[in-house]
Amino acid sequence: MDRTERFYKIERLLKSRGSVSFAALLEELAVSRATLKRDLQYLRDRLHAPIVYDAYDNGYRFDAAKNHELPGLWFSEHEIHALLTMHQLLAGLDDDGVLSRHLQPMLERLQGLLGADAAEARELMRRIKVIGTARRRVPSRWFELLGSALLQRRRVRLRYFKRSDRSESEREVSPQRLVHYRATWYLDAWCHQSDALRRFALDAVRDAGLLAAKAKNVPLRELEAALDAGYGIYGGGQARLKWATLLFAPDAAQWVANEEWHPQQKSRHLADGRYELQVPYADATELSMDILRHGDSVRVLGDKALAAAIAARLRRAAAQYGELPE
Repeated sequence: MDRTERFYKIERLLKSRGSVSFAALLEELAVSRATLKRDLQYLRDRLHAPIVYDAYDNGYRFDAAKNHELPGLWFSEHEIHALLTMHQLLAGLDDDGVLSRHLQPMLERLQGLLGADAAEARELMRRIKVIGTARRRVPSRWFELLGSALLQRRRVRLRYFKRSDRSESEREVSPQRLVHYRATWYLDAWCHQSDALRRFALDAVRDAGLLAAKAKNVPLRELEAALDAGYGIYGGGQARLKWATLLFAPDAAQWVANEEWHPQQKSRHLADGRYELQVPYADATELSMDILRHGDSVRVLGDKALAAAIAARLRRAAAQYGELPE
């Protein structure tokens, strides 16, 4: 058994038996005398376990005058490494250290269980890197307020900036979930002004306040049907859904074939190396941008309106450069 498992076993033995001899601990743990001594010392010094030697009983026990608990969840060393990795991944999504600040006490306890000193812990965390591009930062006060509203199931007052017409509006919303998508945070909420589900970009929130009113609850299945049916962040509902068929050239196919564009996508490899991908969409805005980034390695089939929109964008882009010198 690994070190973490031994810590929990020592804890259980001392709690269940009251006093346990050194010999009995050696037998239960199947380790050397030196290893057991190190474990007992580590539990005392690093995890503050009030373990004392009782000469009368010739055994080890917890000091009855002091309360002590190892972390309530049992983790193996591999699970702790996974949790530390997860913490680093969360830190990569974390604006202003909101999540990291609340998770820091748990992080310190996990590092303690591993027995890593400060230098070792820092080295472990440096080995995980999250690279984000085009990140739109969210003020920590909005993130914490909306997270609190979600947990308390309370409504929120928003002053929201709408980019399409550069206007601001006041909304009363019932938060349903927070969504992290392409380095940006969004709030899915029931908007009481429009009486419908809406998705709000958190970086476009100009002001927010927690309200006393209880939030309207929307079942998850209804939420997903209304906002996740189509492609990307402009998912939309089933009623507006259309399907785009994209044909990728062999050079792009080897990459795109391993990508998930949508959970309900359909695809097939063609004999000549090309790759056909079908994705549902309700709003072509984001889908068009992803098609355009593949340039001349992709073609839209069947959907005349989408194909015409892509062609127009490419013509306008080419016109920006005019006649380039040789």
